[in-house]
Amino acid sequence: MTSQQTPKHQNKKPSAIILAINLFIIFILLSSYKTNPSIEIRSDLKKYYDAYQVEGSFCLYDPVADKYVLYNPDQFEKEFSPASTFKICNSLIGLETGVIADENFVIPWDSLERQNPNWNADHDLKTAFKNSTVWYYQELARRVGKTQMKTWLEKVKYGNADTTGGIDQFWLTGDLRITPKQQIDFIKRLHDNDLPFSQRSMDIVKDIMIVSDTLGTVIRAKTGWSIQGNQDVGWYVGYIEQNQQVYYFANCIQSTDPNNKDFGRARIEIFDQAIEALKILKK
Repeated sequence: MTSQQTPKHQNKKPSAIILAINLFIIFILLSSYKTNPSIEIRSDLKKYYDAYQVEGSFCLYDPVADKYVLYNPDQFEKEFSPASTFKICNSLIGLETGVIADENFVIPWDSLERQNPNWNADHDLKTAFKNSTVWYYQELARRVGKTQMKTWLEKVKYGNADTTGGIDQFWLTGDLRITPKQQIDFIKRLHDNDLPFSQRSMDIVKDIMIVSDTLGTVIRAKTGWSIQGNQDVGWYVGYIEQNQQVYYFANCIQSTDPNNKDFGRARIEIFDQAIEALKILKK
């Protein structure tokens, strides 16, 4: 009896092992399967752009719901110059290459008077980011150099990674381009520590990006403004942290009217109005 029972008992083991392997494979397949994010179109946001006499698009990504909220989806994957929103990436590259040591690294003012009086002084990384001091970031880019800059842009997969137009101009008047979707993807990877930079570099940049920290809600963001062809292009990109929730956003506006005096403030004010309309911020 014993000799006959042993083979029966042994035959059960391979079946159990095969079942366990199959279940593991199914688990891996299911966990790696990703559905496309849902999209909500909010045409009602148009009135905020009309009020400032600008064209544009608004994109917000909610990772928990895996949903994009879009106004003017035709621009979602349209390329624009990043302008000063590139300061986020430029800061990361400067820190990672050691060109700047930390957020307190000072570059002396060259004594050339510029249009923004806030620029006419020595700046460190913190103040240069806050005041969007163009000359500081131009000098930073020169010190990084064209070869390293191109290598990093390709490594990061930042927009089209094109540095044509000069090492100190490619993100302003050169050929670097990025879409609203790519802006959100880049910002999300920064938040998730999923960029090819050290934790230290990313933490420093996240800190200097803070524009608001009130009642448990933190907004990290950067503006941008450039002239592309015959139009002004403006940006406000970043992310909102509220309790355990994060929202990523990109507001891109355009105007062909060089006399539009509301253009500069429209970048942030349209964002504020859109966020209020979407009831994102808890009061």
